[in-house]
Amino acid sequence: MNTEFRVEVASWLTQLGIDSQPTDGVATSVLIFACLLIAGIAYYITHRFVVHGLNAVIRRSSVTWDDIFMRFNVLERLALLVPIVLLDLLIPIVINSHEFASVIIDRLLSSLLVFFILRAIYGALNAVDEIADVNHVNRRIPVKSFVQLTKLFLFFIGLIIVFSILADQSPIYFFSGLGVATGFMMLVFRDTILGFVAGIQLAANRMVSKGDWIQMDKYAADGAVEDVTLTTVKVRNWDNTITMIPAYALVSDAFKNWRGMSESGGRRIKRSVNIDVNSIKFLTDEERIRLGKVNYLKEYLPQIFSEISAANANISDIDMKVNGRHLTNIGTFRAYLQEYLRRHDKIHKDMTLMVRQLAPTTEGLPIELYIFTNDIRWTYYEGIQADIFDHVFAVLPEFGLRAFQNPTGNDIRSIKQYSEQQ
Repeated sequence: MNTEFRVEVASWLTQLGIDSQPTDGVATSVLIFACLLIAGIAYYITHRFVVHGLNAVIRRSSVTWDDIFMRFNVLERLALLVPIVLLDLLIPIVINSHEFASVIIDRLLSSLLVFFILRAIYGALNAVDEIADVNHVNRRIPVKSFVQLTKLFLFFIGLIIVFSILADQSPIYFFSGLGVATGFMMLVFRDTILGFVAGIQLAANRMVSKGDWIQMDKYAADGAVEDVTLTTVKVRNWDNTITMIPAYALVSDAFKNWRGMSESGGRRIKRSVNIDVNSIKFLTDEERIRLGKVNYLKEYLPQIFSEISAANANISDIDMKVNGRHLTNIGTFRAYLQEYLRRHDKIHKDMTLMVRQLAPTTEGLPIELYIFTNDIRWTYYEGIQADIFDHVFAVLPEFGLRAFQNPTGNDIRSIKQYSEQQ
């Protein structure tokens, strides 16, 4: 088909009175200039009317993805193929008397055509990546990694096609030579290959996506993932420093991804308050009556007191505290905290809500709050946590409890002064 078209062009030049097979340099230069002019006019028409017309339609459309394609100049890059195709068809015709020059220019133009096709495809891939970013698809699927992988694959395919055109060999000839170079490439580009393979694993298994909060102490990374490529992961730490982590490090080493917390809508509070064991005791009747006026205990205390009274009904010498069941201030305190947290408007009610005792230590009896806030934003989470424990420490004296605290320098001075006074 290409040969037939060239014959028709040569016949058309002959009808115009121009030697279709010029041998002098002036005639050849005129014909080359004419070819360039035709290619320029074709490009102007394509760009001015076709591309601008399509861009006008895109601007008026209600969807946004086509605007992104326009911003990455995909149509403009495709328009450049028109003059290249025309030059590839016309130039060899006008200089076919110069066989060597005709072959060289034909191969160069064919190679240039491959380059511009790849350039247009790259623009379309960049637009796809931008569309995925705008629609937050990158948070679920690392589209950029797949786009880079596709670009890399197309680059090698295009490079092999260009070499095959310039050498006038079948592309299969160059593919067969890749096996010989594989060992050398693995030695020279070891880190790049490791990062490349790890990037595919990260993308396929969705281990890390853009926007995830990850923590990797080995690289001092603690922040949000800004970019995921085939070889590196860019993390903006909470102090606004940037950490670049090799992709293969995320596969070979351990790291923490907080994505599950973000997707669940709840963020965990797991903190204890240490109670001085010397302040733990049974409740007296007066204390029980007083605590019965606490709103969060108005249902609990009558119910538990009724159960204890029924259990102690048949026990002799119930006045001895070691006989039977009795209310304690620490147990009542736990019940109060449970109800307080259950009614707290900042606590996630569909997740674990627990107030428990841990094993006592030399620093007292830990009472741990294991709950989830319904606001995962860091600053709000810290504020909710602080408010809860402000309240916990403040109500301890109401139950006759004390928080454990190691003696301070002031405590030691007070003891010394007291001893001296004695």
